Amino acid sequence: MALTPYHHKITHFFTVKKLTWIFLLTAAIAAASSVYLYQRIHQIKTFNTAISQANTPKTDRQSFEAKFATAYWLAHNERYKEATLLFNKLLGAANNEQKAAIQYNLGNIFFRRGLVINGANMTVRAEAEYLFRQAKTAYQQSLRLDNTNWGARHNLDRLLTMLPGTPTPGVGESDTPGLIMGNIPVGLP
Repeated sequence: MALTPYHHKITHFFTVKKLTWIFLLTAAIAAASSVYLYQRIHQIKTFNTAISQANTPKTDRQSFEAKFATAYWLAHNERYKEATLLFNKLLGAANNEQKAAIQYNLGNIFFRRGLVINGANMTVRAEAEYLFRQAKTAYQQSLRLDNTNWGARHNLDRLLTMLPGTPTPGVGESDTPGLIMGNIPVGLP
């Protein structure tokens, strides 16, 4: 079998010496990548261990995950104002899945604060109603971003049973009409 000029150029380019250098360079790059990935995996394990034990991680302190974990820890330890501020700061840098988790946690913060104010009473007082409505909005936003979040669905359902019904303007127990019929005199057809 005779070699064509094209085959001759390819066989001339790929000599044993050149192929050896290419394979050595590929092996060196693969080894360096393996060392880097091993170190990175170790850093991630150390990060996760530190976060799970409520310690400050040594690496990735400015990462989204570190800030989220800090906000979650603050909320868990009833430091709701700081947690709310940090969660709201994170919304700008988050993707939709992360935003859904943030909204869910914000809803939980408002819900817990409302429950503390409301106590064991299942009828909502005015101070707690505001917090419950904020929680409702946060849960709804979380579900718009990720409708598979069963925790948000459950909490929203529980919250809706606690909230009073939205009053209809103009309907009430008093004789004076509300906003809808405020200018119409009483008694006219």
